[in-house]
Amino acid sequence: MVSALGGFLWGFDAIVISGTIGPVKAQFGLAAFMEGLFVSSGLIGAVIGAAAAGPLSNRHGRKPNLCLAALLMLASAVGSAWATGITTLIMARWLGGLGVGIAAMVCPVYIAEISPSHLRGRMVTLFQFAITIGILAALVSNAWIARLAKESDVTGAGVFIQWFLVDQTWRSMFAAEMIPGILFVILSMTIPESPRWLVQAGRNKQALSVLGKVLKRGSDEELLDIQKAVSREASETSSFSEVFNPRYRKPLVIALLLSIFSQFSGINSIFYYGPTILEEAGFGATGALGGMATIGFFNMIFTVIAIAVVDRAGRRPLLLIGTAGAILCLCGMGLFLNSGKTGPLIVLICGFVAFFAFSIGPIKFIFASEIFPTNVRAHGVSVAVLVMWAADTLVGQLFPMLRDSIGAPATFFTFAALLAPQLWMVWRFMPETAGRSLEEIESWWKPNGRASLQAPVESSVDP
Repeated sequence: MVSALGGFLWGFDAIVISGTIGPVKAQFGLAAFMEGLFVSSGLIGAVIGAAAAGPLSNRHGRKPNLCLAALLMLASAVGSAWATGITTLIMARWLGGLGVGIAAMVCPVYIAEISPSHLRGRMVTLFQFAITIGILAALVSNAWIARLAKESDVTGAGVFIQWFLVDQTWRSMFAAEMIPGILFVILSMTIPESPRWLVQAGRNKQALSVLGKVLKRGSDEELLDIQKAVSREASETSSFSEVFNPRYRKPLVIALLLSIFSQFSGINSIFYYGPTILEEAGFGATGALGGMATIGFFNMIFTVIAIAVVDRAGRRPLLLIGTAGAILCLCGMGLFLNSGKTGPLIVLICGFVAFFAFSIGPIKFIFASEIFPTNVRAHGVSVAVLVMWAADTLVGQLFPMLRDSIGAPATFFTFAALLAPQLWMVWRFMPETAGRSLEEIESWWKPNGRASLQAPVESSVDP
């Protein structure tokens, strides 16, 4: 739960900006390019953070990097709320992106390494679930602050309240992130280090102590399995470049494609620019923020469904169903966007978010965190997350320009076309990893492997 709080901050930090785009754009007179830069500045920071997270995590451990991510995101909340201009605001958002990039890589790796194999999928999905709660919290917070600023009687409340809450409401929206930021900073200092990293660092006694706290039984056997796996990999280099070794090509390519397709689906365009899209479709400003809160609620609920079924149903079936449903909803959004019928549009957006939340969203993290061996896992996840942020940055930067040039309907048809190849990739190449230990999964991509990873192993644990 503590490590998944990094996902909450990610979700909150990424989506709180959706309620500020309009006011910031108006206050600073931003053109389409600068609007995109304001939105993508945090994503650029996330790319850099994800690139640095792998080497830092391997050298210093998972826990210190979680603490670093927490401090960076808290600093971003403070800096964004008190920014003196668009340059300092963009820099503060970039700083938070560094923290988000580190958390996006370290949190799922940490959770995968500390979880029993039969619960690993659900535990890593907790990270995605925390992201959705953070998204919902940001959307509700934005709507509540906007309504408070509109309806509050600030007569006699003072110059600061008038400036911070009413005249420049976006500052209060950014400041709200300080509350979970402070909580994450404090709690991240209380968790144990990853047992797999401890074994790799030669600290077996500490690893056994952590395993004893996490597992009800079998901690000695689990430690022995980890030691054997680390021993097999001891002669192999663990430099960042090793993840590009041809022996890891199959898992790396699939992990990267899952990251790219997830962002090219346009999911973050819905959350970043959702209020603007809904306003242009006929919703009022307050109604648009309320509609976004509803969308965030669907996002959270269907992530709960993913937690319940991802280990039993398997990664592949969920991903095939979710991808097909998301494509259909994107096409429907393109059809209804300029029709003036707001009801079908909000239903289709909620449907798209729901399909994404129980499949595409969590499974890219699950797969990346379990497909690589211990000695390159951090690097492999780091590369996958880095590519994900790069794709997200590209979409965040280009969406305003695409919207203004080819129109919003054509933009969503484009997202559907970009997502479609994922169906073939999952059906043809992706292995099923549900129910397998991290050590068993390695046999799939090894040249002399004999494992058949097409169907999930039935879990004997009641969900």
